[in-house]
Amino acid sequence: MHDSLPYIIISILALALVVVLVFAVRRKPRQNRLSPLSSLAFGCIIAGILFGENRILGYGLLGLGVIVAVVDIFLQEKRP
Repeated sequence: MHDSLPYIIISILALALVVVLVFAVRRKPRQNRLSPLSSLAFGCIIAGILFGENRILGYGLLGLGVIVAVVDIFLQEKRP
């Protein structure tokens, strides 16, 4: 067993808890949906966590996810 395995398991459990809470608290029929860029950023960050043992790939995906998220935030601010 690798030393980082407990951290990966805790991250996955925390993510699952957030998903359960989002669906449990969903009371309003109209919810803001994720934009395609924010979905891509979320996917890159999760992939970066999953591929964390390969540092170049893991950190690269995490960095790409953060950059895409920041670009999405700027694009969302400029929309009226």
